[in-house]
Order: sequence, then structure tokens, then C-alpha cells
Amino acid sequence: MRSTVSILFILAALTAALPLTVAADDTHSLVIVFKDGRQQSFSMADIARIEFRGTASQSTVGTGRGRFLGKWRVGDGAGSHFFITLEPSGDATKSIGAAHGTWTVVDGEARISWDDGWHDAIRKVGDKYQKVAFSPDKKVSDTPSNVADAENTSPQPN
Repeated sequence: MRSTVSILFILAALTAALPLTVAADDTHSLVIVFKDGRQQSFSMADIARIEFRGTASQSTVGTGRGRFLGKWRVGDGAGSHFFITLEPSGDATKSIGAAHGTWTVVDGEARISWDDGWHDAIRKVGDKYQKVAFSPDKKVSDTPSNVADAENTSPQPN
């Protein structure tokens, strides 16, 4: 009896140690395992990019965020300049108006939503950057309220 229990115990341990087999269709997929044990698979063909919000790695994971990090000297559309700072956390600050906002990369440009309702975008045009601003009553697809040059005064490594 004792040897039967030992053999069953060894078989159970070996079975638990065996890797789960992966179906051929799952070889090119991303599997997310949640804290409660649930799993969800995504075909790699359907994934454009992966973003990690609220982590230090978010600035470097396939989103192009690194080139936008830092302090930008931007025009206000009326001949003066102010500064916009884009942080790895997704927070944004500026030296005029509502000082706080959030930012993310959409379609290769940094899009900033300010607490006062304004929206700015910093985008590369040719070999330079420019800042486009949209008043609270406009969408990013509308004609900008103003367009001005933008220069990153403290570029971060990508």
C-alpha cells in the first residue's frame, strides 16, 4: 500500500511538472494571464503595438514615445514661446494656461489633452517638429487653431 501511494505521488508530481501542450494555431499569439488565473489570447497578426501604462517601460515599448519625452520650446501661434514638458508617466505640464495635462502617442505624434480643454499635438514635419493647437471646441481632425515650431530642449534617449 505504501509503495502504491509513493508511486501515485511520483506520477502526480511528474504530471504537474510536464509543460502544457500548445496547439499549432497558438504559436503566433500573445497570451495574457490575469491575476485570477483567467487567460486571454490574441493573434500576433491582430496586434499593432503593446503599451504599458503607468510603468517605467512604457516609454520604450514599440510606441515611439521616447522621442517625445522631455522639455519642448513651442510657439503659441502669436509670436511668443512657452514650454511643454512630456513625462514618461503620461503627464504633461506647460508654462502657460492650465499647467497640467496628459499625453500619449497616436499616429506617430504626441497628443496632449490639457485640463482646460485645449488639445495640442507635437508632430514631425520633414526634419523638424511642430506644435499644433486645437481650442476646446475643436477636434484633432479639424483645422488647428494655431501652428508653430517645436524644439525638444532636453531630448531623452530612445
